Amino acid sequence: MNASAGTIGVTLVLIVLVIFVLVILVKSVRIIPQARAGVVERLGKYQRTLNPGLTILIPFVDRLLPLLDLREQVVSFPPQPVITEDNLVVSIDTVVYFQVTDPRAATYEIANYIQAVEQLTTTTLRNVVGGLNLEEALTSRDQINGQLRGVLDEATGRWGIRVGRVELKAIDPPLSIQDSMEKQMRAERDRRAAILTAEGTKQSQILTAEGQRQAAILAAEGDAKAAILRADGEAQAIHKVFDAIHKGNPTQKLLAYQYLQTLPKLADGSANKLWIIPSEVGEALKGIGNVLGTTTPDAPSDGPELGSRT
Repeated sequence: MNASAGTIGVTLVLIVLVIFVLVILVKSVRIIPQARAGVVERLGKYQRTLNPGLTILIPFVDRLLPLLDLREQVVSFPPQPVITEDNLVVSIDTVVYFQVTDPRAATYEIANYIQAVEQLTTTTLRNVVGGLNLEEALTSRDQINGQLRGVLDEATGRWGIRVGRVELKAIDPPLSIQDSMEKQMRAERDRRAAILTAEGTKQSQILTAEGQRQAAILAAEGDAKAAILRADGEAQAIHKVFDAIHKGNPTQKLLAYQYLQTLPKLADGSANKLWIIPSEVGEALKGIGNVLGTTTPDAPSDGPELGSRT
């Protein structure tokens, strides 16, 4: 019995020793992942910063604090009410991009750097937007982002944090202001549409008038050319008739006969009410009488005669 009890006791001691050794090994050997950093305290005092890879710690003497993420982090803060220069309350959502550059400072210089960045962003945002009216706040996002980034980067530098970017995700004015802005935008769109319609009508009228003017000019030029051609044709016809008459050497009797045939054309037309008989009609009648072998002693020899035609 004593021998078996001693054997059991030795076995338990060995098991305890093995467990103790395993615990020591677990606490001594640590693996730091990539883009992570660890802060080691020795007897409660900062000892060193661990880089990615395998490291050995002294059990019960060194203590490894929670690992810090060295990658760039994105934090979206809830909407914050901000009063503009024209006393309007707007709700602004912000997004901050930051990165831990000094694990020691991020551990010992600030208790909670994410909460600190949030509060600093809210305070700075109120200071910046408080100096702008609503229209400037809505149209000056780049300016606001730049001012926020400058203030945050300067303040968080001693915390071991670098602020890369600050973005305003949304700027929401009050509902009444949104309705007024929507009506204003609608009125502006209607005004622009009316201006564009008027410009289109104006251009259309200008083009129409220009086309009519060009058409009138072309028509006038065509009429002028046609009149010139007609006049040239009539002149050529008269010239040919005149040449033909002179080449044919007509007698006085033939000319008198042609003259009398032309007289009825003077009274042709429904608008002619009164026409005058030339004094040469007597001479023409004498010529016709001589041709026919008769005499017209009573025919007038000179002076015009008046007649009427209804």
